[in-house]
Amino acid sequence: MAVDFRFIIIGRGMMGAAAARHLSSMADGIALIGPREPNERKSHEGVFASHYDEARITRTFDGNLAWGSFAARALDRYRAIEARSGISFFSEVGCLFAAPDKSEQDYIDRALTVSRTLGSDIETIGSSDLSRRFPYLAVDADFSGYFERKRAGYINPRALVRAQAMLAEQGGVTLVEATATSVRDTGTHVEVTIDGRRCSAERVLVAAGGFSNFHALLPRPVDTKVMARTVVFYEIGEREMAVFGDMPSTIVLGDREEDHIYILPPVRYPDGKIYLKLGGDTEMLSINRLEDAGAWFRSDGSAAERDHLCRIALQLMPALAGCPVTSGPCVANFTPTGYPYVGYTQSPRIAVLTGGNFVAAKSSDELGRLGAVLLTEGRLGDTDFGGELTPVFA
Repeated sequence: MAVDFRFIIIGRGMMGAAAARHLSSMADGIALIGPREPNERKSHEGVFASHYDEARITRTFDGNLAWGSFAARALDRYRAIEARSGISFFSEVGCLFAAPDKSEQDYIDRALTVSRTLGSDIETIGSSDLSRRFPYLAVDADFSGYFERKRAGYINPRALVRAQAMLAEQGGVTLVEATATSVRDTGTHVEVTIDGRRCSAERVLVAAGGFSNFHALLPRPVDTKVMARTVVFYEIGEREMAVFGDMPSTIVLGDREEDHIYILPPVRYPDGKIYLKLGGDTEMLSINRLEDAGAWFRSDGSAAERDHLCRIALQLMPALAGCPVTSGPCVANFTPTGYPYVGYTQSPRIAVLTGGNFVAAKSSDELGRLGAVLLTEGRLGDTDFGGELTPVFA
């Protein structure tokens, strides 16, 4: 039978929109399906996405060669995407890692090795110079720094998704602003239900992030854990801008894992205010149902986690004292392999692209490219870390 599209990508987030852009230069007959960001988060009853934000850290400094490579490949395309779309999303302010001497040393050593492989320029800053170079940060005397000045900083995920979708549409991709609720392999093609109506394709790529298992989008659920994450926003005034205005993106590895924290520089948000954002990676709330995901995204996150992050923030950045504080929800989608999934399901016509492991925003353009390659070529090679990206199913 004739199908409506050759390829359908489900999920209009960072990976899905990137996949659509890349695929538009490889094939025609493509649709990208996904709803817009809701106007009112706290009353929205549909699906959400974690890219509804203005800043995410981007860097190549990473203790894993695959993740470092994904980030470097994506970063090297940022300026071209900006130029072609006319949408700015990358602020190259650098990224600083700070850690106690001998703490997390294995990770630091591996990250330095990966950086040399990728040609990244990482400056090692001794404890005696760290506070002088980065006075906004009050760390103990035994901390050292690792500063990546180029190919690092932060991206605006909302703007990046807009740019990807615009270029995909210019490349001939049909944008469908709706929610896909089921995907079925009929034996000859794939049938997709979108807000009660149906369309068909030769192949489908499910790139629905933490919501991949919450509708009938896959023949079998992928093995992932969708974990709640709380982010904290400090509202920054003129006094604080004098301290934090020139800071790079920052990741502090504390003596304990629960003290690890990431910090974004001050960024202007849609409400017109400037916020310094920070977060951690230790919350244990697992989200297993669509209803629970919706309730979490409509909340302000965890008050206990907010207070924990604020204690660390004020220790590291005393100049934040007195700033108004708010919090918000996010989710992280973890795989048991520690890598994203880019591969086919039990159906040769349905593939999956998911599993950001809380670090994929910076790599989304490259992961989207891998999804496009998978659809057109049927497999990923060793140079694309295809073996590591094999999906695991529940």
